[in-house]
Amino acid sequence: MWNLFAQDMKYAMEEHEKHRLCKSADYMNLHFKVKWLYNEYVCDLPPFEGKVPEYPAWFEQFVMQWLDENEDVSLEFLHGALERDKKDGFQQTSEHALFSCSVVDVFTQLNQSFEILKKLECPDPVIVAHYMRRFAKTIGKVLMQYADIVSRSFQSYCFKEKLPCILMNNIQQLRVQLEKMFEAMGGKELDPEASDSLKELQVKLNNVLDELSTVFGNSFQSRIDECVKQMSDILCQVKGAGNAPPNVVAQDADNVLRPLMDFLDGNLTLFAAVCEKTVLKRVLKDLWRVVLNTLEKMIVLPPLTDHTGTQLIFSAAKELGHLSKLKDHMVREETRSLTPKQCAVLELALDTIKQYFHAGGNGLKKTFLEKSPDLQSLRYALSLYTQTTDTLIKTFVQTQTMQGSGVDDPVGEVSIQIDLYTHPGTGEHKVTVKVVAANNLKWQTSGMFRPFVEVTMIGPHQSDKKRKFTTKSKSNNWAPKYNETFHFLLGNEAGPDAYELQICVKDYCFAREDRVLGIAVMQLRDVADKGSCACWCPLGRQVHMDDTGLTILRILSQRTNDEVAKEFVKLKSESRSAEEGS
Repeated sequence: MWNLFAQDMKYAMEEHEKHRLCKSADYMNLHFKVKWLYNEYVCDLPPFEGKVPEYPAWFEQFVMQWLDENEDVSLEFLHGALERDKKDGFQQTSEHALFSCSVVDVFTQLNQSFEILKKLECPDPVIVAHYMRRFAKTIGKVLMQYADIVSRSFQSYCFKEKLPCILMNNIQQLRVQLEKMFEAMGGKELDPEASDSLKELQVKLNNVLDELSTVFGNSFQSRIDECVKQMSDILCQVKGAGNAPPNVVAQDADNVLRPLMDFLDGNLTLFAAVCEKTVLKRVLKDLWRVVLNTLEKMIVLPPLTDHTGTQLIFSAAKELGHLSKLKDHMVREETRSLTPKQCAVLELALDTIKQYFHAGGNGLKKTFLEKSPDLQSLRYALSLYTQTTDTLIKTFVQTQTMQGSGVDDPVGEVSIQIDLYTHPGTGEHKVTVKVVAANNLKWQTSGMFRPFVEVTMIGPHQSDKKRKFTTKSKSNNWAPKYNETFHFLLGNEAGPDAYELQICVKDYCFAREDRVLGIAVMQLRDVADKGSCACWCPLGRQVHMDDTGLTILRILSQRTNDEVAKEFVKLKSESRSAEEGS
């Protein structure tokens, strides 16, 4: 009897699949009735016992159609829930729940849909897997659309005390509810494709939360700028020698910190009350980042500013093109350097800020704070601050080994020969550099082209020695021959690895600054083993450096009374000039 019924049903459903004569809800109801009939009268009969029945396959296409329609309903419901929530001002659902009602509404609807799927009690694992994959896509679409809508308007809520925190809590609550749904759908037993889809969704929501937290942290920038500016003014008043007693340093540190602490106290108390724990950790991390970066930018390594107040920002090593502007600012006395005592006060203030963000274990972990690149960068800058110009230049030469590398598009090349001689008795080094020729110089000019080569020795203990030589210029020659030899005396205080040669080809201009065509850097450590070297050096548009090199440059740029420091910064910030007619 069942077999005859099954045959009729199969043919009928195939017919309906072609023409869809009824609504998907009707097919779902029929599915439930057939399931009941099979379970009530058929499944325990000997021919069918323990076997996967065929009836779920008749309905698979119709359940899929219902899932498609259900997705549209879910998305429509989501927009309605968010609109209602927005109208009510995203109120917390209760004093204990830190999220608003739209999250609850969205998951109530998704759970209802899932309950219907579950009640089908589909006995065919392959078909169940198909349903779970399809439903996982709906969950992904609904939750990501929720996150997108919140993200788009988030910036406009950042200045409304609790609201941004509640919105971030909402995204976190999506993640919590998603985890519960994952377990309800089978957890570890869930079809791998559906499982991967939901895990990927968790990662996406996590990223959204990170982005919102960053936006929220950045929204405090102007207020933190103001606090740090006040700190800087107080720090300027700190006078005295570097070996002040600890209690004096502690008192000064407290005074310097007061503007920042007043700001943090009020805000962090609020965040602790209205943020979910994981959201709070993120917000603290972003505030920590903004505070430390602002301290570095405004107190430890303030950029030089011109008279109109526009800042010369050294945002990253790759933007070194901007550094050529440093030349224009080298003559001014406005920038200041920190004294050893001010550095000690700042070190102690940093420790206090760190303790504050740790909050006795309720805030960020000590290991996170200690290892955070923002703190390490700031501490490193402070440690370099009190070092002599010679030590800093030596550190630069020894760490910046890729300055002339990666010249993909050279603007010419220079042939040089270098001979290194170390006196066996005194240990003094003498370097002989022969500039042989230049070749393939790429340069356009409307007037006379008069290329010459400038060779500068960079390293410590050079203040009383001749550091720079230039060849004669050659007129209108794009492959000039020079064959000129120069001698540098280095002394015996440091080995060859502390020195480098910077080779710069320039276009000689009468009565104005010569124009830079291209730059190359040769490290003497590469010559030390053999004692001599002859090569063609490709000319790049500027030197390349990492964060350490940039930090050293920023510190030296503040030593406006130090000729060696000024010359070094000018050399390292030079870049190819604009060509005429280009």
